Amino acid sequence: MGLLRAAATTAVVAGTATAVSGRVAGRQAAHNAPPPAPAAAPMEAAPAGPAAPEVSPEAAKVQELAQMHAQGLLTDDEFAAAKAKALGI
Repeated sequence: MGLLRAAATTAVVAGTATAVSGRVAGRQAAHNAPPPAPAAAPMEAAPAGPAAPEVSPEAAKVQELAQMHAQGLLTDDEFAAAKAKALGI
């Protein structure tokens, strides 16, 4: 019974030490952290340049299919069929 009690005591001490060291490390990290950077003054928004044109999902799909066709992943017939399906034709 003495061995079991010694093992249990060791487990409790080790667990307590781990918990305490974790809290101490957290406090030290918070204490030693650099001060927060001052907030930057709000800047005026730069004038927007020409907006990129919106690409429809269908056009994006056709572009993707064209790349696959150019890489040789799709045959001419597969590309034509997939393009027609993507465009709803």
